[in-house]
Amino acid sequence: MSYIETPPDYRFPWYVRLFLANQRRRYGRELEPARLWARSPKVFAGLSLLYGALDRKSSPIEPALRTLITVLVSQINWCAFCVDINSATGLKRGLTEAHLAALHDFEASPLFDARTKAALAYAAAITYTDRQVDAGLMARLKNHFNDDAVVELTALVAFQNLSSKFNAALDVAAQGFCNAPALSTTRTDKI
Repeated sequence: MSYIETPPDYRFPWYVRLFLANQRRRYGRELEPARLWARSPKVFAGLSLLYGALDRKSSPIEPALRTLITVLVSQINWCAFCVDINSATGLKRGLTEAHLAALHDFEASPLFDARTKAALAYAAAITYTDRQVDAGLMARLKNHFNDDAVVELTALVAFQNLSSKFNAALDVAAQGFCNAPALSTTRTDKI
């Protein structure tokens, strides 16, 4: 149970109700973070548009990599809901439980290529407050991504930090989308 509960009979604007109806069709229920964000309908609308732009088919960041980044950022930020739903999405996008379990030590994992490791290192550097992106990391990233893709990657990491910090602060629980035993919000010093 999160720190703020949205009553079942909460009256959302019509456009929010349409969005929530789509979630019921897609997931079999409404997502608790959406119900919380929707309490500020204009912010919710903007957030939904931003997410849609970042998770579009024509993104220069392929779906599986987008998912690895969102799970990693969510683990760092202790967001149980985000780890849960994004891990389930990753499995649908061709990732395995082994990929998701290896995120805690992605640099040493043979499951990830140099391009993926560079993107994950960049995401970790942005997310941890005691780290910074330096010229070496940026050069490593630019070996695999053009400038437009780096901008998009940065936006994705920033969005996931917003989302996972919001959910973690309000203690939004996982909704049981992914039951993979190796997944958790546990973070280690290796990330």
